[in-house]
Amino acid sequence: MSRFKRGTKADSLAGFRADSPDTSHTAVPHGLLKAARKSGQLNLSGRGLTEVPQNVYRLNVDTPEEAKQNVSFGESDRWWEQSELTKLLLSSNQLTQLSDDITLLPGLTTLDLHDNQLSSLPGALGELQELQQLRLSHNQLTSLPVEVCTLKNLRSLTLQQNLLQSLPEDVGMLEKLTELDLSKNNLQGLPSSLGHLTCLQKLNLSHNKLSCLPDSLAQLISVKLLDCSNNQLTDVSLSEMPVLEQIYLRHNKLRLLPKLTAPMLKELYMGNNQIEQLETEQLACLRAISLLELRDNKIKSLPEQVTLMSTLTRLDLTNNDISTLPAALSLLPSLQVLLLEGNPLRGIRRDLLTKGTNELLKYLRGRIKEEPESADKGHTAMTLPSQAAVNVHNIRSLKLLVFSEKQASDIPGEIFDAAADQGVTTVNFSKNQLTSVPSRLLEFQSSVSDINLGFNRLICCSPAICQLLQLMHIDLGNNQLSDLPPDMKNLTKLRSVTLNFNRFKSFPDVLYHIVSLETVLLGNNQVGLVDPCGLQKMVHLTTLDLSNNDLLSIPPELGLCTSLRCLGLEGNPFRTPRAAIMTKGTDAVLEYLRSRIPS
Repeated sequence: MSRFKRGTKADSLAGFRADSPDTSHTAVPHGLLKAARKSGQLNLSGRGLTEVPQNVYRLNVDTPEEAKQNVSFGESDRWWEQSELTKLLLSSNQLTQLSDDITLLPGLTTLDLHDNQLSSLPGALGELQELQQLRLSHNQLTSLPVEVCTLKNLRSLTLQQNLLQSLPEDVGMLEKLTELDLSKNNLQGLPSSLGHLTCLQKLNLSHNKLSCLPDSLAQLISVKLLDCSNNQLTDVSLSEMPVLEQIYLRHNKLRLLPKLTAPMLKELYMGNNQIEQLETEQLACLRAISLLELRDNKIKSLPEQVTLMSTLTRLDLTNNDISTLPAALSLLPSLQVLLLEGNPLRGIRRDLLTKGTNELLKYLRGRIKEEPESADKGHTAMTLPSQAAVNVHNIRSLKLLVFSEKQASDIPGEIFDAAADQGVTTVNFSKNQLTSVPSRLLEFQSSVSDINLGFNRLICCSPAICQLLQLMHIDLGNNQLSDLPPDMKNLTKLRSVTLNFNRFKSFPDVLYHIVSLETVLLGNNQVGLVDPCGLQKMVHLTTLDLSNNDLLSIPPELGLCTSLRCLGLEGNPFRTPRAAIMTKGTDAVLEYLRSRIPS
């Protein structure tokens, strides 16, 4: 075993000697080891360990110290009745290797080694046949030993943020695996045996170098969440995945929506690709879709068949090339959020776009001249249930809670009661008379990702909103806000925030610290100052609306925010850039600003 290879004064009887020379004993407090023998769990995370102390490996092998010092034992000190170690946590240390002596802990079900400096793993890991969770993220692993693939009971394997270039072909032997995270590696391909993981429910392949996916991926009949974002995919076929609910394909090179046979699919994220058109065949497959994100593509038009997605509640078309909208879009019975910023739309007044989705849909409905019976039929069939005080169908089927346009000063308790334990993801309380954020929103903190509180009378944003850690989109437009709570920086999943028509006098400082933000709409406020250095830290920011504010000057350093694709500055009292440059679009404005930076 490796303890002999290190050349230390290892002694198999060290546990029985009072004068053991093994200095590693001092690295782990005696009381901690004693408690571990009783509980079967040992947490050594964040202790600065450069190697695992020998007495940890030998915890269930050697006789404990107390056996040599006491002649009598109370009922609680019967060391011979110790529990086998099942959970060993070694995360956030400085481990560079793991000894073969890990085999002395055959009862381990959880082994946590994430956030260390491991560049390789011993094949001896394959002998831990009881192992169910193996956490290896944030290390320096370039390969995975094939022996790991023999862990028949393994259910969770997390390998994100390593240096993996490939996986063993035998990875398909992990037949009980339900979670596999391979994100942020250097994978250029995947073994075909991946399709044998028929129990897999979550598969994360994001932030790799994949140009294609193996055909066998379609055999993953239990996968509910698939994340292939930030790769180099040009084509994706994901047929025969019957329970798939969420797909992330953002930041790839896709030109079309994927070919899908996923009747349960609710969320499809396709932002930052090269999609130019939407084909009817692909749209027809999205029968249960609730959220469709197509921002930052090259889409020129929407087909009339968009109405096939009758369950759609959120459609994000930000930063595309759409010039006209089909009136049929207004017939989508469940659509609550339609995002169109950054499109060269013609025939629709900008002030209409700022009034929100409902006003825009009303406008589009007014343009329907033909087949009124068909339009009314589609509208009535789906909206009659919503005339009830509580739309139970939307809550249970679409995870959508709506209490909008009621001019209410508070949200009735029955609304929250009806949504209890339903996993609500979208909340729309817009167009009421709310003066504060409803405190009962916290009841959805484990599930809600989209909140619309626009068109109310909010004077301040309650810190309670900062506890909704799953939040991705929040609309606080058309209120009376002048500041945001500092703890909003905890919302690390937040992608868009709408603050139009409020009373902000400067860009909210807390937003500079939310790196995940992609869209900030701050038009029609009183903003007189923005910090370009803070904006540069928002590396994912593509849409920034500062139109109709009080900016007297535009800092040249704003031109260094190269991720911006849509920058709204019109309606401010600055003199430069001049109108001639502004009309050329965002790229021209940024280029001009960069040219003004002092050398």
